[in-house]
Amino acid sequence: MDTHTRTTQRDIIEALDVSPRIDGEQEVERRIDFLASYLRDNGLKALVLGISGGVDSTIGGRLSQLAVERARAAGADARFYAVRLPHGEQDDADDAQTAIDFIRPDEVLDVNIEAPTRGMRQALENSELNFDDAHQEDFVLGNVKARQRMVVQYAIASRHQGLVVGTDQAAEAVMGFFTKFGDGAADVTPLFGLNKRQVRALGEILAAPNALVHKQPTADLESLQPQRPDEEVFGVSYDEIDTFLEGGDVSEQAFRTIVEAYEATAHKRALPAAP
Repeated sequence: MDTHTRTTQRDIIEALDVSPRIDGEQEVERRIDFLASYLRDNGLKALVLGISGGVDSTIGGRLSQLAVERARAAGADARFYAVRLPHGEQDDADDAQTAIDFIRPDEVLDVNIEAPTRGMRQALENSELNFDDAHQEDFVLGNVKARQRMVVQYAIASRHQGLVVGTDQAAEAVMGFFTKFGDGAADVTPLFGLNKRQVRALGEILAAPNALVHKQPTADLESLQPQRPDEEVFGVSYDEIDTFLEGGDVSEQAFRTIVEAYEATAHKRALPAAP
């Protein structure tokens, strides 16, 4: 690998604040303390997170619950609200329930986003917004679903003087694999700087269910291709992404795919552009 290539890789790793090696126990403690302290220091009373049944929301949820318990022990009035956000019938609803059973949240809310998503689709049709084909429409509506879920979480956070917890981690951040102002929106991101295998390592330390820790990740936003694996969308595996983020060697094809995705999605990780 030439010097320019190495520099590009190092710049991305630095931008996403990834460490090649972590002390898992220390990271669990640091991230719980961050959430608890942020709540107390800002006089807020709640953390809110949508629970999908994937590893990121499972670990983010458990860290959040432990954080509000720590805040309460220090005298704060704090609670964690775990939110189920299905669109109609959720294919992996059992996984979401397993996650909630593990997290043991103070409160669980179940808000089905199918009706508001359908309403938005009808409103768009009424405005005569046209799509090139069914796949384009499905993609656009998938992003609508993600943003509807964030509308719900911010409504709950507003009601309870709280913060929305994001599940952003470095493996998805480098690929830009999130919906802008959808799952990319949050007030606090306790998994920031971790790659996928490091998130899983925290899951093992927290004794999360093995089936969730090692579950195949899927955004599950597109109705025409439900439960489509993230790695199929990427064209590169999480293992290769994680190795790249740890400064290791990956194939030329994987390197090019990761860097091109990172560059193409720079706008997602930036503040709004201004003159």
